[in-house]
Amino acid sequence: MRKVALPTLLAAGIAAAAITTSSQAFAYGAGDFFTRIGVAKVEPKSDNGTLDTALGDLEVDVQDESQFAFTLGYRFHDKMGVELLAALPFEHDIHLNGGNIASTDHLPPTVTAQYYPLGGTDARVQPYAGVGFNYTRFSNESVDIDGVSLDLDDSWGAAGQLGVDLLIDDNWALNAAAWYIDIDTDAKVAGADAGTVEIDPVVVMAGISYRF
Repeated sequence: MRKVALPTLLAAGIAAAAITTSSQAFAYGAGDFFTRIGVAKVEPKSDNGTLDTALGDLEVDVQDESQFAFTLGYRFHDKMGVELLAALPFEHDIHLNGGNIASTDHLPPTVTAQYYPLGGTDARVQPYAGVGFNYTRFSNESVDIDGVSLDLDDSWGAAGQLGVDLLIDDNWALNAAAWYIDIDTDAKVAGADAGTVEIDPVVVMAGISYRF
């Protein structure tokens, strides 16, 4: 089970989108460049797999982590756009058999093609959904056991997205978004193949949006 559901702002915004419009015409749509800036939390799924090592089978539990994140996007149609998610490196503690024994940094740039059902209208609430792909690069892996190393391969996977902008004026909006990302990495422990770590996180972000 996920420990945290989508943010209240995201859920409320999507529900309100069907009935909420503004008397002021903001007309977000084709030709808009935008950035979204905020704090993102990466929440890996609860069961991340088991590593087969010389120390025995080690159950893997990748911990949550939060970090500054931002997106860059472009609307090439009133209802269609594309967005890149980027962030500072996330540093995750990794519990092996319940103990905090390992850690890794990762960067998860994610590209999604987005659909805005209310794009081009004067609605203050602008929900969107996206699908795309993710590339995750792991680095600085460490294990708190003398003479033992951990190596995690980079990962490619699919991604899905839900989000909402709550428009303030012609340029600014409040934003909340969530991504599901397929992240599976092959692991080596002490140089030997040890199995696959299935991280598959939900990434939740809240912040502000600016339209150029």
